[in-house]
Amino acid sequence: ANAAGAASGHAAGEGAVSGKTAIIAAVLGLAMLGVALFSCYWTMLRPLNVQVNGKDVQVRVGTSAAEFIRNNDYFGAKAGRKLSIGGNVISEDGGTRYSVALDGNQKTPQDMEGVNVVDGSSFVVSDGTDVTEGSTEKTVPLAPAVQMESGGAVQFVSQWGRAGKKVVTVGDESGEEVDKEVVDPAQDMVIASRNVKPAGGKYIALTFDDGPSGYTPDILKILKDKGVKATFYNLGSQEANYGKYAKQLVEDGHELASHTNAHQYLPNLDANALRAEISSAADALESAAGVRPQMIRAPYGAFTSTEWGRAGDIISCNVLWNIDTLDWKRPGADAIKAAVLNNAFNGAIVLMHDGGGNRQQDVEALPGIIDGLKAAGYELVTVSELLSHDEQFPKEVVEGTVTMPKDAQLPQV
Repeated sequence: ANAAGAASGHAAGEGAVSGKTAIIAAVLGLAMLGVALFSCYWTMLRPLNVQVNGKDVQVRVGTSAAEFIRNNDYFGAKAGRKLSIGGNVISEDGGTRYSVALDGNQKTPQDMEGVNVVDGSSFVVSDGTDVTEGSTEKTVPLAPAVQMESGGAVQFVSQWGRAGKKVVTVGDESGEEVDKEVVDPAQDMVIASRNVKPAGGKYIALTFDDGPSGYTPDILKILKDKGVKATFYNLGSQEANYGKYAKQLVEDGHELASHTNAHQYLPNLDANALRAEISSAADALESAAGVRPQMIRAPYGAFTSTEWGRAGDIISCNVLWNIDTLDWKRPGADAIKAAVLNNAFNGAIVLMHDGGGNRQQDVEALPGIIDGLKAAGYELVTVSELLSHDEQFPKEVVEGTVTMPKDAQLPQV
C-alpha cells in the first residue's frame, strides 16, 4: 500500500511539472510571436511621417522614395519636355518625369530608386526638366551674305561672294541644324552704290523708261535732230508691238537697257520668278534689237540686297537716277524742263519716260532740255559713256560684260 501511494504521488508530481512546462512554453511562444509580429510591423507596416512640399504625408516603412512619389501621382508635378537642338518641342513628356529635393539635397529620379523613405524626411517634388535630343556634328559649306552700300545712283558688284565652312550640330530626331562654329569664314558679296563723278568735262545722261511706245519715234527724232545720245530702259513686254523702235534706237547710237519684262515690283518675287523676269526681258530685247543688255533699271528703283543675292550674276548694274522730272504726274512741259535744268550737275542721271502713259509733255519738253543743257556746257551721253569717264566703275560694268567668277557663290537669300 505504501508503495502504491508513493507511486501515485510521484506520478502526480510529474504531471504538475509537465503542466508548468507547457504553460511556460506557451507563454514563451506567445512572446516570440508578439516580438515577430512587432518586428514585422516595425520593419514592414509601420507608417512613417514625412513632409512633401510642406504638407504632412504618411508612407509605409520600407517604401522606396521613387515608389512613394509614383504612387502619389508625382504630387502633381508635370513631366519635362523633349526639345530639339533648335528649341522646338519634340514631345511634351519626353523630359525628366519630375524634379526632387530630399532633405534639401537635389536628387535625380534615378537616385530615388535606390533610396527608402526615412521617418521625418522632407521632400520637395516639382515639375520635371526639359531635355534636348541627341545630336551629331558635321562640317558644311558656309554661304556668303550680302553687304550693300546706299546713296548712289549706280549699283554693281564690287566683290563677289565666296563660300566658307562651318560646323553644325544636327539633331538625331528632328534633323535640325544649328550653327556651332565657323572654321573658314565666307567672303561676303558686296554691292557698291556710287554716284558718277566724271573727269575731263561736264557730262549728263538722259534716260527714258517704260518704252518703247508710240511716243518713242518722236523722242528719237528730237535726239537725232539735236545730235545727242540717250539711254532707253525698255520693257520686254513692249517689244511685241513696238520692237522696231528698239532696233531703231540702237541703230541711231543710243543705249538699250532693260526695265525688266512686265514692270513688276521685284522684291515681291521669289528667286525663280525674279530671274525669269530679268532673263525674259533680255530675250525680248535681243530678239527685237539684236543686243542683249546686262544693264537694268529695276521698276521703282527697287532692287534690294535680296535681289542682288538672287540675280546678281545675270546683270551688270542697276541704274537709278539723280534727277526725277516727275513727268508721270504730267506737271507740264515747262515744269519737266525746269526740273532738269535747275538740278543739273556733272554726272547726273535724269529720269524721264517714253512709255507707260501719255508722254506728250516729255516730247514737248525735250528740245528745251537739250538746248538748255548744251548752253550750260554739258555733253549729253549714254549711261555707259557717263560711267566710262569715272574710274570707280569697273570696265566690265561699263561694257556690260560682267561674269561671275567660277569660284564665286551667290548668297542664299
